[in-house]
Amino acid sequence: MVKQHTPRRSGPIRAQATSVAPRSVRRVTDRQRRVWRPVWPCPALGILGQQRHGGGDPTFRVHGEEVWRGIRTPVGPATLRVLPRPQDGDVVGESWGPGATWVLDHLPAMLGADDDPTPFDANLHPMVAEAHRRRPHHRFGASHRVFETLVAAIIEQKVTGQEAFAGFRRLVHRYGERAPGPGGDLRLWVQPEAETIRRVPSWEWLRLPVSPARSRALVRAAAVAGTLDRLTPADADAKLRTLPGVGEWTSAEVRSRAFGDADAVSFGDYHIAKDVGWAVTGTPYDDGQLREFLEPWRPQRNRVVVLIHGLAGGRPRRGPRMAPRTHLPVR
Repeated sequence: MVKQHTPRRSGPIRAQATSVAPRSVRRVTDRQRRVWRPVWPCPALGILGQQRHGGGDPTFRVHGEEVWRGIRTPVGPATLRVLPRPQDGDVVGESWGPGATWVLDHLPAMLGADDDPTPFDANLHPMVAEAHRRRPHHRFGASHRVFETLVAAIIEQKVTGQEAFAGFRRLVHRYGERAPGPGGDLRLWVQPEAETIRRVPSWEWLRLPVSPARSRALVRAAAVAGTLDRLTPADADAKLRTLPGVGEWTSAEVRSRAFGDADAVSFGDYHIAKDVGWAVTGTPYDDGQLREFLEPWRPQRNRVVVLIHGLAGGRPRRGPRMAPRTHLPVR
């Protein structure tokens, strides 16, 4: 009887591409890996943090130096683990799930590789120059997930941060799914599919709580989610604003995160104009004054806003805060 010999592997076992065939994401264990070397000292946590929606965001986790994200890609859900290694000058990305290849392909864009700050002139104002000196490596990351970003932006319209983040968190927990691979063990979640959002009953939105105006905007956006995810930076603003319930503020929030648009200022925000004005002059601005102040930096206006906020923070809050609404039912 001839004993069969199993050949030994001469090198490390390489992860195979994950199949996109339907299967439970809870059982996805195949891992893919990418090592990316940026051409600048990349502050990975700060850049990826632009995609975070509050400290309790179930699609975002930070463990030590690692950032974990649950992402719904065009080919299915994925778990992404990002580990910066500044001593080696690189960033390690690992991913699991049907969308594993997609997220690794887009890892450099998520970390700001497509954001070019070269034309930016910080010396037009001394405060901006000082802020830029302290944070010279800031970049805008691009998720390339327009509908996913739009969902959170609509929920955050015209409400307190507490109410906005709670509504997003409850939506994900109730209608989303656990992230693939080790993401599930970390209690990491993926946002619900567009079709799921379309089918959420009106009374369930109220329990999240998300008001009727915002829930209608979400349902209408979900009906054209595929088209939204094909938008480009050039046409995104005009086409996003054709959606009912989407205006200048919401469009800017989406373009800043989905495309890394350094010019997408969230005019109409309750705090931004006031905070920038207070930092620059000691007196809060209104939106008109903010536009005038930022105009010399076009098309890098949002870079100014982020740098000033990072240096000066927000203005002192001495008045009464806007109270969360209590007339909506919650579970």
